[in-house]
Amino acid sequence: MKLSVSTLLVSVTLFTSSAYSNSGLFNTTNSPYTSLSPTYEEKRINDIQTNHTEILAPYQKFIDKFSKNIESITEFSSLLNFAKSTGHQLWAIAKKPSNNQLKDDRPLYWARLAISQILRQHTQLLDLDTNKRTEIFWQYELASRGKTDINFKPSGHFQVIITGFDPFYLDQNIIQNNPSGAIALSLDGKTINIDDHQVTIKSFILPVRFEDFDKGMVETLLTSYMRVPLADMVLTVSMGRPKQFDLERFPGLRRSTPFPDNLDIYTGASASNPLLPRLNGTTLSGPEFVEFSLPAAAMQEATGAYLIKDNNRVVTNQGERFPKKLVELNNLISVEGSGGGYLSNEVSYRSMLLRNQFKPTLPVGHIHTPYVSEYNADEQRAILQQFERILISAVKASAAQ
Repeated sequence: MKLSVSTLLVSVTLFTSSAYSNSGLFNTTNSPYTSLSPTYEEKRINDIQTNHTEILAPYQKFIDKFSKNIESITEFSSLLNFAKSTGHQLWAIAKKPSNNQLKDDRPLYWARLAISQILRQHTQLLDLDTNKRTEIFWQYELASRGKTDINFKPSGHFQVIITGFDPFYLDQNIIQNNPSGAIALSLDGKTINIDDHQVTIKSFILPVRFEDFDKGMVETLLTSYMRVPLADMVLTVSMGRPKQFDLERFPGLRRSTPFPDNLDIYTGASASNPLLPRLNGTTLSGPEFVEFSLPAAAMQEATGAYLIKDNNRVVTNQGERFPKKLVELNNLISVEGSGGGYLSNEVSYRSMLLRNQFKPTLPVGHIHTPYVSEYNADEQRAILQQFERILISAVKASAAQ
C-alpha cells in the first residue's frame, strides 16, 4: 500500500470525512470497536450485496447461518466466544486448500464486514457497554485475520510470517483487491523445502485503518513470535507502485499521508505536518528511521515479470534523501520512509522496531507489490509466482548465514 505525499498513484475523491484526533481519540460513531451503528466501512457492503453477489458467494451460506444462530445468544461471554470462533472459521474458509492455489482476498474482506455488521446490531440489542463491545470486536478481528491459526512451535523448521493488507481505494473502485492479501492467503500454511530446510509459512492480513494500528494490532500479532523468537523471518507486504516490487530500505516513524483510511478517517497529517502514530494510548516511541534486514541483493535475483528495486528513497524535514546507510539519517525528522507515509510504511516500521527490541539479527522487511487497478487472475498469478521466488531467495540467503 503506497500513498506517497509527493506522488499519488490514483486520484482520490474526497467524501464526507470522519474526525480523528492525533491524541488517539477516535469518533466512536465510526469505530469498528465501539460504534453502535454500521461504520463507514461496513456501509459499503450494501453495494456488494446488491451489485456484486459473486464476490460474497463463497461465504453467503455461512453469513446466513451466522445471522440465524446469533439470535439465541444473550450473554456476553457466549457472544465473545461465538465471535472469536466465527472469525477463525472465516479465515479457515478463505485459506481452504483447492486445486487452484491462487486466492482472491476480496470474499474474506467483504464477508468479515457483513458479519461484523450483524454482530454490531446484536451487541446493541444486548445493550453491552463500550468495553465489552470493544473486546468482542477485537477478538473477532484478530481471529478473522489469522491470529488464532498460528501454531508455530520451537522446531528445526524455518518459520516465516507474512503480513498482507485489506483492499483499499474502495470509494474509487468497490471491487478493488489487494495483491498482498491474496499473497497472504495463498501462502498461509504452506510448507516448502529449500536447500534441505523445511520452511513453514503463516500469514496475517491487516486492516487499512489508523485506529487498529494505534490500538497495537501489529504488536499484538507479531510480538509473541518475535520475542521468543519462533519466527525466523518476517515479511510485511502491501500494494505499491506500478510494474515493480520494492524492497523498502528505510521505514520512517511518522505518518504524512493527507489521505483517509477505509473508515474515511483523516489524521490531519501532511508533508508539512508529519504526525507521530500512537500505541495503546501513548505516542509511539522510536528512532526517526530504521533499516530492514532482509538479504536484498539475493531477493533482487528472483526472476519474473517485474523489476525488483532496493528502494532507499526517503523524505526528511530537510528534503528528499537517498541514503546508503542508516547513519546518514541521524538528526533528521522523518516525513516519508522508503515505503511512504501511510500504513504500509508503518507496519514495516513497527515490525522492525520489535525486531530491534527482541532480536536485532532477525531478517525483517517490507515488500511493496506491483500496483493493480482491479482483480486480474493472470496479473495476480504473475505477482504471486515472483513473490514466491523472492521469498525462496530470501530464505536461502538467510539460512546460509
